[in-house]
Amino acid sequence: MHQSGGKKFHATMAVGGITIALVAFGSGYVVGERTPGASIVPVSLSAGPPPDVDFSPVWKAWAVINEKFVPASVATSTPVATSTEEQNQERVWGMIQGLAASLNDPYTFFLPPTENEDFNADMSGSFEGVGMEIAVRDQVLTVVSPLKGTPAERAGIKSGDLILKIDGASTEGLDVGTAVHKIRGPGGTQVTLTMLREGWSESKEIKVTREVINVPVITTEMRPDGIYVIELATFTSNSPELFRGALRQFVESGSTKLILDLRGNPGGYLGAAVDMASWFLPSGKVVVTEDYAGHATNIVHRSLGYDIFNENLKMVILVDRGSASAAEILADALHHYGIAKLVGTNTFGKGSVQELVDITPDTALKITVARWVGPDGVAIPREGIKPDVEVKITDEEAKADKDPQMDKAVEILKGE
Repeated sequence: MHQSGGKKFHATMAVGGITIALVAFGSGYVVGERTPGASIVPVSLSAGPPPDVDFSPVWKAWAVINEKFVPASVATSTPVATSTEEQNQERVWGMIQGLAASLNDPYTFFLPPTENEDFNADMSGSFEGVGMEIAVRDQVLTVVSPLKGTPAERAGIKSGDLILKIDGASTEGLDVGTAVHKIRGPGGTQVTLTMLREGWSESKEIKVTREVINVPVITTEMRPDGIYVIELATFTSNSPELFRGALRQFVESGSTKLILDLRGNPGGYLGAAVDMASWFLPSGKVVVTEDYAGHATNIVHRSLGYDIFNENLKMVILVDRGSASAAEILADALHHYGIAKLVGTNTFGKGSVQELVDITPDTALKITVARWVGPDGVAIPREGIKPDVEVKITDEEAKADKDPQMDKAVEILKGE
């Protein structure tokens, strides 16, 4: 890694991601494509104090802490720095965290050494945790999506759930990186999450046993009624190849009716979303644009033009509150060009691009650098993309293994 370098995250993959609490994979904490190399906007290696900012209050506060601070309690479960050098370094990390927090952007935060190490480990796609993506929304730690087949999903955690406490400690003011560090842990150990869900009269404690999480990617099914279903769990680096194989099976099946299930998909690699859209769109069609608001030249991502389907294709995309980032980009593009109808509920609304910039060799700043703009020229709205047909799933239906969203998609395709 180079200090002036950066890794760009389109949506995520993470862990915000919308990041992934990897606990995550993608829109909240891990949020998209990891692009090696230099940042789009170069970072000065010789950056110093800006000439028009008075830093004297900072140094006065530093001096007051040195002269007067006495810990309120000697007993603490949180490791504390022992040497003066370590204490001073912790203060520097805290100052950068505060600087990032002052932007009031849930996807911008500082990664101190431990959290940065966790982040890089999470990017491998296999990790120990509970298997969900989290983000800060309206200043509250929020579940973007539990990954399918993980402890979080089995424990009943759902997209949109609010995490009020982790092992009894309040999450108020907690950034995503710190929350991820608290939730993840060795397989076989347990974490207690105090959750609040829309419709609940009070919060509930949910105990989740951590395990090794191998991020799922894609599953397919040829239904007895002749409708082909592709379920995509996340956008990894090998998703395009797996998706191509799934489409080949779809074509060979002789079916012309396709359901793409993006529910609970927290996003991931932007390149994967563009590649997948290219199977349905002519060459050159805009899939999404990165709008840098004048800080850099906008980047337009266009279809690669595989475009193998004709007007006989009938397609529905299933989305919900857990569909974020790259999932929203793909759904929005195919919907805009009339390729697919959207069924389900509003998506998450992860409409920004993050870049990971190395601050020191073992720390980094994940910062929002651009906004996602759809092919219609409109940014992905904060409230998410609205489906053509809204269908909700109640807790009772979920417990009974009923899927009215899938049922509606099947009904639409049979009608066509």
